[in-house]
Amino acid sequence: MIRISEKTLNDLEFDIVLTHIAELCNTDYGKIKALKITPLSTKEKLHIALQHVSEYKSSHLQDAKIPNHGFDSIDKEIQLLSIENTFLESLHLKKIVTISTTTNELVLFLRKNKELYPTLYTTSIEIPFTKEIINHIQAIIDKYGEIKDNASSTLSSLRKDINEVQAKLNGSFSKDLTRYHNLDYLDEIKESVVDNRRVLAVKAMYRRKVKGSIMGSSKTGSIVYIEPETTIQFSRTLSNLRYDEREEIVRILKDLTNKIRPYTDVLVHYQEYLSDIDIVAAKSKYATKLNAILPKISDHKEMILKDAYHPLLYLNNQSKDEKTYPQTISLDSKNRIIVISGPNAGGKSITLKTVGLLQVMLQSGMLVPVHEYSRMCIFSLILTDIGDNQSIENQLSTYSYRLKNMNYFLRKCNDKTLFLIDEFGTGSDPELGGALAEAFLEVFYERESYGIITTHYANLKMLANELPHMSNANMLFDARTLEPLFKLHLGEAGSSFTFEVAQKNGIPYSLINKAKKKVERGKIRFDKSIANLQKERSKLQKTTSSLKSKELKTEEEKERLEKINARIQQKLENYQELYDSNQRMIYLGQKINEISEHYFNNKKKRVLIDEFMKIVQIENSKRKKQTARQKKVIKEKEKKIKTEVEKKIDVIRVQKKNQKKKEEKLEKTKPKIKLQLGDKVRMIDGKSTGTIDSIEKGKAVVNYGIFTTNIGLDQLEFVERKKI
Repeated sequence: MIRISEKTLNDLEFDIVLTHIAELCNTDYGKIKALKITPLSTKEKLHIALQHVSEYKSSHLQDAKIPNHGFDSIDKEIQLLSIENTFLESLHLKKIVTISTTTNELVLFLRKNKELYPTLYTTSIEIPFTKEIINHIQAIIDKYGEIKDNASSTLSSLRKDINEVQAKLNGSFSKDLTRYHNLDYLDEIKESVVDNRRVLAVKAMYRRKVKGSIMGSSKTGSIVYIEPETTIQFSRTLSNLRYDEREEIVRILKDLTNKIRPYTDVLVHYQEYLSDIDIVAAKSKYATKLNAILPKISDHKEMILKDAYHPLLYLNNQSKDEKTYPQTISLDSKNRIIVISGPNAGGKSITLKTVGLLQVMLQSGMLVPVHEYSRMCIFSLILTDIGDNQSIENQLSTYSYRLKNMNYFLRKCNDKTLFLIDEFGTGSDPELGGALAEAFLEVFYERESYGIITTHYANLKMLANELPHMSNANMLFDARTLEPLFKLHLGEAGSSFTFEVAQKNGIPYSLINKAKKKVERGKIRFDKSIANLQKERSKLQKTTSSLKSKELKTEEEKERLEKINARIQQKLENYQELYDSNQRMIYLGQKINEISEHYFNNKKKRVLIDEFMKIVQIENSKRKKQTARQKKVIKEKEKKIKTEVEKKIDVIRVQKKNQKKKEEKLEKTKPKIKLQLGDKVRMIDGKSTGTIDSIEKGKAVVNYGIFTTNIGLDQLEFVERKKI
């Protein structure tokens, strides 16, 4: 059974995470439920919840996306259904149709795509699928939420009578309207509606000349609203018919509600199911915002967090466009407890909260922002002591409260517990408080509990160094600037840099030296040794980074040289082939020249042909006979090479074209130098330079030494200004 207290959730600010998830819900009912999320009580429920979110998050990558599951709350409708002799109005019934349709569509979708969403499908099997509710309602109510005329024969007859009387009333009223308008008894607005009845807008001076019932007057009293005498009877008849219509509608709705009432539990199921899916969707959206994943859930007690982000800090920094530093930390059977030390404001508390909040989120069925190679397990109990916990109500100091908390820890801690304690042992005398904290830590260690604590106490650092399944860790600081690096380093304790930080903040050295003398020599040496180790590690890290950088550059240079070597080798092979081919051509040329000379001397054709044929046969013997398929392969290969070459040529052309455009654009953006007498210039795209002898009307006489030429200033480009 998993138990996580309200205090732990408050310490880790889990309520803010719930607020974020509630904001991502589509339904009001889902938002209310989201704010009540707590860690799940069993591993079985937790595994199902995590798979729900993981499957939903993957839906945006699938072709079959999960359909809409939004709905309006039907709490009021369910409440009315549970009371006998009540009935639902048509709008309420319309909401029930909508929620039933949405649920049915979602259940059918998951049946069709159970391979993609196996866990969501398994959960949907428990939801009753029925179309009876929809059929009952849609037989009576149309898509606009109105009662259909054919809902009953009585209603159909009443509405027919209403339409007839309404038509007669309208006709009668129109006649009176025309008659009194022609007599100029009516105001400009002519008519109005009072108590759902059409009335004439009669000028006050003519009210006695219009027969009918006075229904009211305007604010100024200049208009009197009169229902004509001829339409009063029709209005009364119409009112009676509408009353009968409403009575019949109520009877129909009561009958329909009685048909729906047996499905009350089904509707409760529907609302709960859709709100649960809404929360799953909100968790999925939150995971997307955090780049969160489902890490491997281990059956063994181990927590290996790689590149873990604090969710609230990550989102806050993201909104400010600031960097968030991830942490890597691990707990397992061989390293159950980690003691984090180092200066304040280095990120110790945030590391502690990151571990705790991610664990609580995971155990509440949420994905967490960690690297995919991370591993997490399930703890039955998570205990926290974070922050200043003074209790004004109980008149407890910080230390008293923490002791009370430690007492609770001692009662509950076991091998399935994760404890997180910030500034362990503070609030009392350092010697005595440190000793008591050490005793507590030894008890937690003996009970094989898992935990992380932050502290400044040297005795706790030494204890972590001595016990085999406990280790030190520190938040890295730049030893030179004393600025935090927000990175956790496992395996070594951290110095508090007390005197170094004091010196940096301008405290006189004489005062710092005086303080050092008041502290035991052993403690100073121990803290100084830790500080020196951290400085040395900082140097080593810089050296390692430098070596890695050089190694990468060397590797890149090696790859570059290998590529150059391969190209040179290829060129050499090509040159060798070309040389061999040329040598063969020279040899053949010499042979043919010899045969020609012999023929020139003896004029023997037969000998000439025999000698030539010998050469041809020798050359053909060197050739390999190719099949049609081989010829085709060679031809295709040549074609492919040609295509590739053409593509490369096209790319080069485009690059050159783009380069030329860039140069032209650059040339245009360059400030235009105003040419003066004596300036050295040259023609655009020309090479020869000359000197401007004179400028007149946009043209210049340029002296090239041997000759002069008259040319437009826009065709010249500046080279050098005349030296004075």
